Amino acid sequence: MKYRVLFSQAASEDLEQLFDFALQRELESETGNLDIADRAVQAIKNGISFLKTSPFTCRKVESSSLIRELIIPFGHTGYVALFEIVDSSTVIIGAIRHQREDDYH
Repeated sequence: MKYRVLFSQAASEDLEQLFDFALQRELESETGNLDIADRAVQAIKNGISFLKTSPFTCRKVESSSLIRELIIPFGHTGYVALFEIVDSSTVIIGAIRHQREDDYH
């Protein structure tokens, strides 16, 4: 079964914000690698593509079996995508955060 994966407005904004943050961090570092921001966004997109086939393998959030989170490795840390399995063919990404953030629920 294939799921259609959609981004909420908030998740789309999160993706832009994560790109901007990674880019700014690299611009301010002595060894700034401007490709890092693009690679981070690509890692997120690659991770999220996993949800097209296997959203139920991700860990549950709270008591609902339909709200879950996907861990997306990147470098020494990574990202977490909060999503909901809406029906038998649709997954909606609600938020994307860096793993060290804790305010995406």
